[in-house]
Amino acid sequence: MPDYRLIDGTGTHVDAAAQIWAEATAKRDGDADVAPLELARPIIQRVLEGSPHAFLLIVLAGETAAAFAAIAPWGEVEDREAEIHYLGVAPAFWGHGAGGFLLEGAAREMQLRGFVRARLSVYADNPAALRLYEGAGWRVHGEGKIHPHSGRLEREYRLTL
Repeated sequence: MPDYRLIDGTGTHVDAAAQIWAEATAKRDGDADVAPLELARPIIQRVLEGSPHAFLLIVLAGETAAAFAAIAPWGEVEDREAEIHYLGVAPAFWGHGAGGFLLEGAAREMQLRGFVRARLSVYADNPAALRLYEGAGWRVHGEGKIHPHSGRLEREYRLTL
């Protein structure tokens, strides 16, 4: 496993997160076309601009961004619940521990920021992600729902911090 470190990339790594998101979703979905940065960047920016308490975590391998999580409060801030809106691992780092390192660090960082619970949604047909989340202690919550744009089944996962 590479030597990873976790940083707050809110003000510095939005483009790196967007690039990871574009590459990872294209590979996950078997799409040869990777979305350009101009289309991927707003996805991350919307999360960060949605709350003054939102933040972007980046896993670095050396100076290379290997993974990211865009996190914001869920519901009212005083509820102390967070949502990982987007999480991605660069395809070059799939299977090399970057996702697990990110989830462990994200749980710790959410706790440090005063959150007591977290949630995320994941496509039910993404077995690698399901194994990753379940291995990190996240548990399925509810029956799932059909994503309004993709038509794919999404499962909600929750974690007590």
